[in-house]
Amino acid sequence: MKKAIALLMILCLLLGVGALAEDAAHSDTLVIYFSCTGTTKGVAERLASVTGADLYEIVPAVPYTAEDLNYNDRSTRATSEQDHPETRPEIGGEDVDLTGYSTIYIGYPIWWGEEPRILCTFVESHDFTDKTVIPFCTSGGSGIGRSGDDLAKLAGTGNWLKGARLNGNASEDELGNWVAGLK
Repeated sequence: MKKAIALLMILCLLLGVGALAEDAAHSDTLVIYFSCTGTTKGVAERLASVTGADLYEIVPAVPYTAEDLNYNDRSTRATSEQDHPETRPEIGGEDVDLTGYSTIYIGYPIWWGEEPRILCTFVESHDFTDKTVIPFCTSGGSGIGRSGDDLAKLAGTGNWLKGARLNGNASEDELGNWVAGLK
């Protein structure tokens, strides 16, 4: 009987330690990103590493193809979406619960000087109350422009900080310096 009680106590202790480890693994910081070519994804992964953040990818219900992103063809899907600000592409995959996060970075490429419309879908679908939100973008030449302000207006909640354009090849040290400069 004593062995059974001892085993039960050890099992309870191990389960308790596992629960504590799971709680410790959850960060209060989240990096959310949308990426078609992998550039924004790479920056988001390095940013999550630097900040100890959890990571969430916005995945379109219908993936974008190379043809959809052809900037030289005015009839492509991405161009059409950008030409129609009311467009809201559907998000696929698992949704993210923002509960428990106090700081949220949102990363995206710049398309035709603006945030991709799928970002509008995302921010309109989530509550950013009591969250500090820091937008960041990647781009071959454009800055962040008014995209962060546009997303903040669409979200309607949250403390949105001024965002920045980050180099697609930004190192963890460079990202750490950017994060430190936000405070």
